[in-house]
Amino acid sequence: MCNTYKPPADVKAIEQFWDISNGRGNGRWWDDVLYPHGNGPFVRRAKGDAGFSRELVLGQWGLIPWFAKEAELKYPTNNARSEELTQKASYKDPWARGQRCIIPAETFDEPNWETGKNVWWRFRRADDELWGLAGLWNTWTDKTTGEVRESYTMLTINADDDPLMRRMHKPNLKRPADRQDKRSVIPLAPEDYDQWLAGTLKDAQALLRLAPLEVYDAAPVAA
Repeated sequence: MCNTYKPPADVKAIEQFWDISNGRGNGRWWDDVLYPHGNGPFVRRAKGDAGFSRELVLGQWGLIPWFAKEAELKYPTNNARSEELTQKASYKDPWARGQRCIIPAETFDEPNWETGKNVWWRFRRADDELWGLAGLWNTWTDKTTGEVRESYTMLTINADDDPLMRRMHKPNLKRPADRQDKRSVIPLAPEDYDQWLAGTLKDAQALLRLAPLEVYDAAPVAA
């Protein structure tokens, strides 16, 4: 899972990289570093357009499901297991409706426990481009106040067989080494962005996979 990442600092960098139709000018109108329940940007297929244009949205990192009574949930929804999208109540409706999004990131951090204590590692793209991480979004309305809130979750996938990502996170001493259920975010390849945002469920399912090792530039965070 991922609980910390850094979004791009400039809105124009996102608009240009993802060809956004609803430009919002300069600067940043989201958190500098994202933690669960923080406010971050995500890219989705434009809601008010019958075509395939994209829009940039500000939302809470932690998906608010339709049945929630309040925005701040008592359980974490910033990560969603991709293997459980059709079963989990919080995610099955957004998944079925095709409410998929791309989460822009400059870097994301993961904990490494190989030394017996937590050492944070930082992940960049080896080509210095932005990460486009797979996610789901939802629009929630507070039944008491009428307030409308956008939110999103970051999808994860089992990484027990990945030579890099299986090194992250604290090991579960009750499980064998090959059944730890280590998790990884799902970086989308740029050529797959259209398929992720506008494809069928089958198209999207095909993109729920680990990224090749050569995509990553990863190292311990300097003290």
